[in-house]
Amino acid sequence: MADAGSGDVKKVAVGGPKPSKKDKKAKASADAASAGPLEMQPPPEFLKTRLDLFDRLKKKYDDDIASRPRKDITITLPDGSVKVGTSWVTTPGEIAKGLSNSLYKRTVVARLDGDKEKLWDLDRPLEQSCKLELLTFDDEDGKKVFWHSSAHVLGEACERRFGCSLCIGPPIDDGFYYEMALPGNAAVQQTDLPPLERIVGDIVKERQRFERLEMTKEELLDMFSYNKYKQYIISTKIPDGTSTTVYRNGPLIDLCRGPHVPDTGRIEAFSIMKNSSSYWLGSQENDSLQRIYGVSFPDKKKMAEHKKFLEEAAKRDHRKLGREQELFMFHELSPGSAFFLPHGTRIYNTLLAYLRDQYHKRDYQEVITPNIFNSELWKISGHWEYYQDDMFVMDLDKEKFGLKPMNCPAHFLMFAHSPKVYSQLPLRLADFGVLHRNEASGALSGLTRVRRFQQDDSHIFCRLDQVTSEITDLFDFLSEMYGLLGFTFRLQLSTRPEKFMGQIETWDKAENMLKEALNGFAAGPGGVSWTLNEGDGAFYGPKIDIKIMDCLNREWQCATIQLDFMGPENFGLEYVTADVPTVKPKQDEPAEEATAKAKDAEPTSAQEASADSAKTGTGDGGAKRGRVIKPLSPGCARPVIIHRAMAGSIERFMGILIEHFAGKWPFWLSPRQVMVIPVGMGFVPYAQEVKEILRKEKIFVDIDTTGNTLPKKIRNAQLSQYNFTFVVGDEEMKSRQVNVRYRDDTSTQDRGKPVPLDEVVEKLRKLQTDRGMYNPFPSVKQADGEVAK
Repeated sequence: MADAGSGDVKKVAVGGPKPSKKDKKAKASADAASAGPLEMQPPPEFLKTRLDLFDRLKKKYDDDIASRPRKDITITLPDGSVKVGTSWVTTPGEIAKGLSNSLYKRTVVARLDGDKEKLWDLDRPLEQSCKLELLTFDDEDGKKVFWHSSAHVLGEACERRFGCSLCIGPPIDDGFYYEMALPGNAAVQQTDLPPLERIVGDIVKERQRFERLEMTKEELLDMFSYNKYKQYIISTKIPDGTSTTVYRNGPLIDLCRGPHVPDTGRIEAFSIMKNSSSYWLGSQENDSLQRIYGVSFPDKKKMAEHKKFLEEAAKRDHRKLGREQELFMFHELSPGSAFFLPHGTRIYNTLLAYLRDQYHKRDYQEVITPNIFNSELWKISGHWEYYQDDMFVMDLDKEKFGLKPMNCPAHFLMFAHSPKVYSQLPLRLADFGVLHRNEASGALSGLTRVRRFQQDDSHIFCRLDQVTSEITDLFDFLSEMYGLLGFTFRLQLSTRPEKFMGQIETWDKAENMLKEALNGFAAGPGGVSWTLNEGDGAFYGPKIDIKIMDCLNREWQCATIQLDFMGPENFGLEYVTADVPTVKPKQDEPAEEATAKAKDAEPTSAQEASADSAKTGTGDGGAKRGRVIKPLSPGCARPVIIHRAMAGSIERFMGILIEHFAGKWPFWLSPRQVMVIPVGMGFVPYAQEVKEILRKEKIFVDIDTTGNTLPKKIRNAQLSQYNFTFVVGDEEMKSRQVNVRYRDDTSTQDRGKPVPLDEVVEKLRKLQTDRGMYNPFPSVKQADGEVAK
């Protein structure tokens, strides 16, 4: 079915012989020759069939819109000004033009009533009074719409060149892609990319309008009868008896919710970045597909800036630097699992040591938990239903076991192991346990997406009245850790979703506590403002998403702070409240009254939560999974659990750090801290003595005893990113000194005044302890200048 209606594929040369390598002109000529005709001739038959159906249905749709009753509506702009319009007539584009033509040209899409789900085409008539925002490419939603429209342009070019069956074409973080099946299961070749860009150029010049049309499920199945992939999407994603939309630009008509830019002329800069193979729905069991990636911008200046950014990012690629600095490796016999080499292990362990110092400072208790559990654990926690396909599962003793993909259920078992009293809370359990997740092979990417990893995972068991103070301490943890590493970050509060666990009153109270903590942090010294992300919390509790920005201003999701009301109920966790004696109450003591009092300050009771769960059909599955909640003991209450991680996956965080520092590690984190270079073989014993003294201070130090010249040795040390190079010769040996060169200060690269060895040890010890980013050995020239002042 994927090949049906694909036209005369013999007239298109997909790929072709390798181009000549004699010279650039010959290569360009060979590329052009191998590419064959620019487009399929004649065009695929499904293009005409699809257009004929669209035109018939569009006329009926337009007639229906024209018959809708008109009434006056008000359009309120962000500055409070109000415009008067007419329903089913006035468009956001007309409002933008009324303000200024330049604003209209910059505007990509409109947003109504502040709702991120109500993005509106500029040429689509408004249906009722609303609040209107006009979004440019610089807005995140505007950028996604722009790239989504660009994906449609790429899809049109691919249909015209290959006669392919298009699958999906979404915007992604750095552009967009389109996935497709070529006739005869052919592959896209590098020689196809320039012709595709030429077709895109023609599409942009034609300024093709994006036209929206609502269609029923039956009409969609008819329109896309030639494409088995679209048929699958329509059959599985669109309920019977309902409708959805398609968008047309030129000959392309695609199943799409929209919205889009007004026309293809908005895309002034377009570039195809790469192509690859993929699997339909990401499963190796399905058809092999072709994927083409691209990026686009509303002007050429932004494209030039983006390509410059990509060049810098490529230099910092952690896979490249990790190989050059011999930090880690991968092997096909254990895909998705990093082998940390000695120098990489030094960094890994130093990161863990820093986190352990923080844990000691902040009163965390580190624990060690098993790697493998019976599947019953995951069924109790609720993870089995959602994570089973992403776990490594095995049969042992006729039962299902799995390698743990997260630590939380094990910590819940620890909490339940012995009785807890209110005065023992908060209890902060931290775990660096090894985790495994069965990521798809196509998703694996260096250290940033692996199957085996460790997390700086922690779970804080606390009372509801302690939540604000605990969150405040986590913000302090974030600021200290990220500030040390040179990251900035932003915060986002995600609140109660449509399907949730527990009582609304408990959610409201928890969300208000998080807001209080966020506001307090934002108002304090060095605070960070936060934004609200309504309805995007986890079903078991609200959360704070933390995104860090590296030196290239790229965003990374590492840290997370989540409140959990469901875990304590699933595992029957409880603690004795302050309202009753810690000994077992007598029959005539009002334990029920104490429990009732505790309800006002604690999470939802087991019975109420169970009823709510069954009613809302929440993530735990309610009655469907036979959820059983242990009733609270008299005089007890449920703890609240705060799931938190600062670095997240240590592997992923290390990959981010490699790119952030571009392999130039600060001294305290560096796997290569000092290189000692003797100027001749006669000074090797003194160099060895210097090395041993520094090694006793737990400094990573090496000696260069190769036969290279002195300048070559110094240069090699710089290229290997040693923080300091100590040159020793006759003067240094006699006076027990070293000549210091600092990697990050060009003024110290020439021979300067030697520094006494005792002073060197003292200053490096302090630099290590301070985790400093400074040079403790200012150049003689700098020192003289300071004295002169």
